[in-house]
Amino acid sequence: MKDLVKEFNDYRTAMNEKIMAADNLVLKRIFSLDSQTYKEGALPVKTKEMLGLACSMVLRCDDCIRYHLGKCYEEGVSDAEVFEIFSIATLIGGTIVIPHLRRAVEYWEALKTQNPS
Repeated sequence: MKDLVKEFNDYRTAMNEKIMAADNLVLKRIFSLDSQTYKEGALPVKTKEMLGLACSMVLRCDDCIRYHLGKCYEEGVSDAEVFEIFSIATLIGGTIVIPHLRRAVEYWEALKTQNPS
C-alpha cells in the first residue's frame, strides 16, 4: 500500500511542475489562491483540511480526497476524526459517495503504513 501514496505524490508533483512550466498566469493564480486558502487564519489549518476532505468527498474527486487525506494525516487528524469526516461527507453526498469512501479508507490506511506513529 505504500506505493499508493508514493505514486500519487510523485504523479501530482510531476504534473504540477509541467503545469507551472507553462507559465499561464490564470493557472498560477488559481494554484496560489488554493495555497493561500489553506494557510492558518480564523480557522486552523487542521480544520481547513478536514473541511477540504469533506467537500472533496461530496464532490467525488479522488485526487482531492487523497491530497486532503495526506494533509489531514500531516495535521494529526485521528482515525476517529477522519471517520467522522467520512460519515458527514457520505451523509451529505449520499450513497454515491460510498465508492470514494472505500478508496479514501484504503488511502488512509496506506498513509498510516507509510508513516506509522
